[in-house]
Amino acid sequence: MTEASVPKVSILMPCYNAEPYIAEALESVLAQTWPNQEIIVVDDGSTDRSVAVAQQYAPRGVSILEQRNAGAAAARNRALDASTGDFVLFLDADDLVGREHIASLYAAIVGAPRCIAMSQWDRFYTSPSEAAFPSRRSYRDGSGVDWLVQDWADAQPMMQPGMFLIPRGLPSQLGGWNERLTLIDDFEFFARMIAGCDGVRFASPARLYYRSGLQGSLSGRKSRRAVESAFLSIMLGTQHLLAAEDSPRTRRACANVLQNFEYTYYPDHDDLRARICARIAELGGADLAPDGPPGFHRLKRIIGWRAARQAQHFAERLGLNGASRKRFVRGLGPLISRE
Repeated sequence: MTEASVPKVSILMPCYNAEPYIAEALESVLAQTWPNQEIIVVDDGSTDRSVAVAQQYAPRGVSILEQRNAGAAAARNRALDASTGDFVLFLDADDLVGREHIASLYAAIVGAPRCIAMSQWDRFYTSPSEAAFPSRRSYRDGSGVDWLVQDWADAQPMMQPGMFLIPRGLPSQLGGWNERLTLIDDFEFFARMIAGCDGVRFASPARLYYRSGLQGSLSGRKSRRAVESAFLSIMLGTQHLLAAEDSPRTRRACANVLQNFEYTYYPDHDDLRARICARIAELGGADLAPDGPPGFHRLKRIIGWRAARQAQHFAERLGLNGASRKRFVRGLGPLISRE
């Protein structure tokens, strides 16, 4: 295919202090086999050399915009406003994509102008060769509602932005990123896009390499502001699904996602958890079991999930590492059972 004969795809990349990673991310995009793309990087007030690194790619067609720090959602909206593509893909500045990523995603939705294409994904920590791409229940075609219900089955959905190729008409109609959100803003955005689209199409050859284990990453934030963002994101995201279909299956899927918030943040943030529990009751209740490491499950059987979760959080606050934390939680069981 020639550039003139294929739609333009806009790859939109928010960047904040990604100096060690952004070059690799841009190289993976520039290596795409898709012949018609534009790449827009929006630097969100980085204090490292991210801009200098990105500017090295300007001669290769990468556009770099700068703004004062306003958050990833604002940076994505800035990139979206500046883009001219028929399709958009939001890629974080520390993630990578395989060479056929765009071509495979487009092939899955050619002729379906209101469908969203989805790739495989897996984590890596040091090298992308670590990614094994295991099969996941969400790797299937389906209506937007069907896909969300399936993806939320374990109440821990993964809506990594670089997985999805989106026809431009959807965010134009349904709106851009919610700039009130700082943590899991992708959950609300993609719940809105997928609930409002004509269907999700799985592109098996497409690969997203999701870099994990970074210090200071958004997903690791536990401040009150971050937890409030997570609360708002899941409240809004679940409402998007219910607006598309209010049925027993969607209510249960939403209730379980909300229940996971209660499990995750217990015993902290009483006010937010109380509102979550009230909403779960309105939806008819959840059937999600609490999850955690093996030590948590052993202790849960003896003293219940709430006390086990408190022990787990106490170990974290003591600053114990993974192995020490497991020994600490495991050792509490016999002590408590003798009381």
